[in-house]
Amino acid sequence: MRLLVLFCVLLPLSAVQAQELLSVDDPRWPSDYDRYFRKYTKRYFGPAFDWRWFKAQAIAESNLDPRSSSHAGAIGLMQILPATYREIRERNPHFKRIRDPEWNIAAGIYYDRLLYRKWREPLPDRDRLLLAFASYNAGYVRIRRIFRRLSAQLEHTPFWNDLEPLVPGQTRHYVRKIVGLVEGKPRGPTRRLRGVEKFLALNQPS
Repeated sequence: MRLLVLFCVLLPLSAVQAQELLSVDDPRWPSDYDRYFRKYTKRYFGPAFDWRWFKAQAIAESNLDPRSSSHAGAIGLMQILPATYREIRERNPHFKRIRDPEWNIAAGIYYDRLLYRKWREPLPDRDRLLLAFASYNAGYVRIRRIFRRLSAQLEHTPFWNDLEPLVPGQTRHYVRKIVGLVEGKPRGPTRRLRGVEKFLALNQPS
């Protein structure tokens, strides 16, 4: 029994373990790419923004496996479609190969920024971020359509908690996993992400 326990402890992070809701800070998640998450979060969202949100997104996308690919053709840590990457490279010609972890992360965070800026409603920053993640997963048009329908029914601008039951199940699970990795469990819609609005107002995407 002791040998079995020791063997389990020494095993690297497996696919089964990856399904557990480990904190993004858990040492079982590799830190190899943290410098890129830090660098491109600072570049596209500002120095006050918590870069761990995007590491958590990469965990939800690929379990931090740069070799990962989906049946739909999405590639790398941030699971970016080649067509989307080509569009991003048109604005960022210095980006290199999509399979390079640095540029895959850079493209994913850049795309998150574009999606975040599309949600201009008077919402807390955290809700806008979660709407951006939902749009990343299910498509902006699809999430926007649900948002508009709900807006017509409510007397206030919908928060993410209002919208969450109406989005596709896969997207709901995706956003919950990101939130769980960063915060431990979902919280209310009022948490502020300091500095992001001022930074984005002064730094238009290229």
